[in-house]
This record gives sequence, C-alpha cells and structure tokens, in this order.
Amino acid sequence: MEYRDLFDQNRKPTGEKIAKGEKFGKGKYIVVVMVFIENSRGEMLLQKRSEDKGGKWATTGGHPTSGQSSVEGMCQELKEELGVNVEQDELVLFETIKSPKTFVDLYYLKKDINLSDLKLQQSEVQDAGWFTKEQVKDLIKTGQFFTPHEEEFFDFLKFDAENKENIVLK
Repeated sequence: MEYRDLFDQNRKPTGEKIAKGEKFGKGKYIVVVMVFIENSRGEMLLQKRSEDKGGKWATTGGHPTSGQSSVEGMCQELKEELGVNVEQDELVLFETIKSPKTFVDLYYLKKDINLSDLKLQQSEVQDAGWFTKEQVKDLIKTGQFFTPHEEEFFDFLKFDAENKENIVLK
C-alpha cells in the first residue's frame, strides 16, 4: 500500500498519512508534483497517459510517497514513469499552487533526452514525444491534452528559465 503525508493549510506536516486514493478531511492537503521538461531546441517532453488514465497527453507528475520531499517525489516519478534518472539539483521549482486539497509544486528540467532511451511504465504511460509549445497549445485546443495540467502549462510559459525567476505561490 502506498501512503502520502498530510499537511495543514500552511504546508506544515500534520504527522498523519493516508493511503493512495483515500479521502481526507477539510483543511488537510497532499503534495502533487509536476515537471516541465524542455530540450535544447525549446521542445517539451510530454507523455501520453495510458488508456485507463484517459489516454491524453500530459506532463510527468504524481505524488511524493510518505516521508519523501517534493523534489524526491519528482525524481521518483521521472524514474518510474519514463525511466529517466535526474539529480535533485537538476530540477528547478518555479511555482507552487495551493488548491482546496493540494499543494502543486511545478518543476522545470532542461535536458536533452533521447526518446529511444525512455522506459515507459506501461500501466501509466503509453507513449512519449517532443512537442513545440505551439503544438502543445494545439493539443489543448483539440482536447488531446490532460485538462488538469492545462493551467500549469500556461504558468510554465510565463516562467523565465534563463533568469531562474521562480517560486511563485498562488
């Protein structure tokens, strides 16, 4: 069974854990992580979610397991879903979004990754590819992009990776 830590509205750990998928009370939060991977050509690496997860294109993301930091959880998701190993210091946290039940940490990774080197987690991911930002916008317009990641994609477009102007709390 996979567990997640619970936090209060100020992101202080409550000391409580919940099982994956378990409901939790008002005033409690879990952490969600997402990463926007960009190559040296300015393209974004997207993964196509498995059919039982909606079959749409999305960025890589997930939830840290109990006891993991946000960045540790992000590294684990990249390894599990795509077979990509990254060091924690390669990831740049550029925004945290607080929603009614989550703190969503948005990360940026600048890395050239060969698609043939990916090892897709078949239960989660059916395909992966590099897309220009305009192509991602087209995926959104045509309903082929995972809706819960749309707002975060537009937040990513505002992020200045060159100047590393980051960490905005919404």
